[in-house]
Amino acid sequence: MKRAGTLRLLSDLSDFSGAARLRELLTEDPPVRVRCSSDSRHLLLLRRPGAPTPQLLVAVRGPGAELERGWPAGHPPPLDAFFLPWPARPALVLVWESGVTEVWSAGVGPGWRLLQSTELCPSGDARVVAVAAPRGRLVWCEECPAGAEGRPGPPAATFSYRVCVRTLEPSGEAVPTLGSTHILLHHCPPFGLLTSRRDLFLVPTATTWSGVAHILLIWSPGKGKVIVSAPYLGLAYSKSLNPGRGDTWDFRVLLRSLPGLLSPRQPLAVHTWTPTPQGLLFLDFWGTVSLVQPHGGTRLVGTLQEAPADHPQGSAALGTFHGTLACVLGSTLELLDMGSGQLLERKVLSTYRVHLLEPPAPGLEDGEPEARGGLRLLSVMGLFRVCWEAPQGLELPSAIDLVFEEACGYYQRRSLRGAQLTPEELRHNSTFRAPQALASILQGHLPPSALLSMLRAELRDYRGLEQLKAQLVAGDEEESGWTELAEQEVARLLRTELMGDQLAQLNTIFQVLPTAAWSAVHRALQLQTDRDGTLKSQASPDVWKKVLGSTVTGKEPPSGVLPPFELLCQCLCKLEPRWLPPFVQLAQQQGGPGWGAGSPGLPLYRRALAVLGEEGTRPEALELELLLSSGRPKAVLQAVGQLVQKEQWKRALEAGLALSPSSLLLRSEIFKLLLAEFARHRRLDTHFPLLCRLCPQDLAPGELLLLLQTHLPDEVGPPTPFPEPGAEPTLTVGLLRALLEQTGAQGEPTGPALSRYEDILWDSGTPPPTPPRGPLTTLQAPDRSGFCVPDAS
Repeated sequence: MKRAGTLRLLSDLSDFSGAARLRELLTEDPPVRVRCSSDSRHLLLLRRPGAPTPQLLVAVRGPGAELERGWPAGHPPPLDAFFLPWPARPALVLVWESGVTEVWSAGVGPGWRLLQSTELCPSGDARVVAVAAPRGRLVWCEECPAGAEGRPGPPAATFSYRVCVRTLEPSGEAVPTLGSTHILLHHCPPFGLLTSRRDLFLVPTATTWSGVAHILLIWSPGKGKVIVSAPYLGLAYSKSLNPGRGDTWDFRVLLRSLPGLLSPRQPLAVHTWTPTPQGLLFLDFWGTVSLVQPHGGTRLVGTLQEAPADHPQGSAALGTFHGTLACVLGSTLELLDMGSGQLLERKVLSTYRVHLLEPPAPGLEDGEPEARGGLRLLSVMGLFRVCWEAPQGLELPSAIDLVFEEACGYYQRRSLRGAQLTPEELRHNSTFRAPQALASILQGHLPPSALLSMLRAELRDYRGLEQLKAQLVAGDEEESGWTELAEQEVARLLRTELMGDQLAQLNTIFQVLPTAAWSAVHRALQLQTDRDGTLKSQASPDVWKKVLGSTVTGKEPPSGVLPPFELLCQCLCKLEPRWLPPFVQLAQQQGGPGWGAGSPGLPLYRRALAVLGEEGTRPEALELELLLSSGRPKAVLQAVGQLVQKEQWKRALEAGLALSPSSLLLRSEIFKLLLAEFARHRRLDTHFPLLCRLCPQDLAPGELLLLLQTHLPDEVGPPTPFPEPGAEPTLTVGLLRALLEQTGAQGEPTGPALSRYEDILWDSGTPPPTPPRGPLTTLQAPDRSGFCVPDAS
């Protein structure tokens, strides 16, 4: 059955603010420049220079106020104006020939407000001749002042232009961020700038020198390259052009490096240029429509029945939809097949001034269900949609039928029985509850308002995710797009039960884009550091339960798939290892009973250590930090033992002092471990004050001496008052005096002495009388005491 093109009225313009002024401007001759916002709610009309005020009109469909601006004589109107597709609300950018740029926004309240006014050009005396806004950037072609781009004179004037770019990004309700200026091309002819969703096209103008007027350029910001194409010569070359890496090109050097481009050729005789998602369409004066594809190749699309030679240059309107080329020339609409070039239909319209509007951004056309697909035409008669009419007699299935048909295919793929499932069986079999519940909702058993309130947040996130996926599938290879997609996908997975396919998908994202995945987890857990540098979290216990929970018994993940906590630890080891111990310590504070247990009694620090590898292969510094920050007595003692083996005495002592006062038993064990080392050698003497601070308050001098006696080294010969040359000094009472005073500081005992040397602590301070001089007998020492005491007898 042959399909037929149809025009359907979407609006008679009465639902636009400022409808009367809108109709007035649409009937003017010469025609105004028309732009449409990405959400299809705002129409921008800009008059040519010299027109009466207002020269600018922004009409809003639905609620919202229009914007009218006029400039008196002597103050030219903007060179161009366009919308920026910001997520919250569209922003309007006005650019003057002088380089002055204004950014306007429809605020939360009624009316429009000026956000920012700035200068584009690095030099104040440059003149802007063309401007475009490809995806968060401002690109313009400016004429440089005399002498800035070379010697004065006609040859220099031919290439006295340059193409510059600045980033322009939204920042909430504040002033938008305008980046620094980067020169893409210099010493180039004047170019016209046209932009599609992915690429920027630099096309020759009427003032371009004829020697290079057969060349156009295609810059792909996402790919960081520029295509130099000569459609009539069939040549295309690719060169790197990434402002982020500082790339820039001298246009004359660029052409000289590409063979064949400067061959004698007639300039491009173009009547109308139109950027589309498929590339750049251009219509010549003989009615031939060609397409310059993003890779630089050119192909013929078709030939119109009516040549545009008798129409003003640029007055034709070109557009594409569903593999069809639409061309409006005067009051004639022609539809051609994009593949074969065959004329499908030719219509005579009842109005002369018709504008084809840019299609809505992917995913944003949902706001107008009746306008999905097709191409939109704007005239004084109203806003129309041109599309292909469905064949008569075609009955579309209802939403409920589609639910059961889709569910039938889903269950059939997972079924082990040989019998074929049917939609009727799903309707009446109580086993399949999900499609029946969804069908019940669609039948109206659940109020739509209640359903929307339940699903609003999920639908908004899903819609944003689908929009981003559509942009990436369309060919946008910018790293920021993939990063945003990964962040949204991780945030979505954290709201699900992380088992099976969801857990495997989370592992895949962390492997491919670990930085973006960790950024999403960072926001989900609301991690931040306080003034002391301690890691804190504001996330709810439910979020932490999903992150810390291990696999369910009997449902172990496949080989190579890690649970969420182990996955985060592995990611931190790669990105920022120093943050792993604070993160594990925070996780232990957040964990509830049984959250972090893959098997009974398995603490989180052990799970984190397992990610680092087998014992003996782990990074020593990271393993020590995990053990010390765990707070577990066994782990801390293991860490202190490792520090003692490495003779890192100060750190071992600080590890014991860092324990809370409630960990008295653990502090006592660490003190005994280090006291034993103090008794064996003198390498701890410089850290003796820290050892005194670590000493338990309830330790008596007698107990201290007994501990020391246990660990004193065995004597290999008779004791001597001084060590042998080269031998390590022995422990003396003088070294122990401060520690003995500290342990006996509770007061002098009234009963008998508890220790052989305890009376030393309560000496009155008067030294004993000097013994008479005479020969000394052999020094006597208690067994294994280690103290050298002269015999005073």
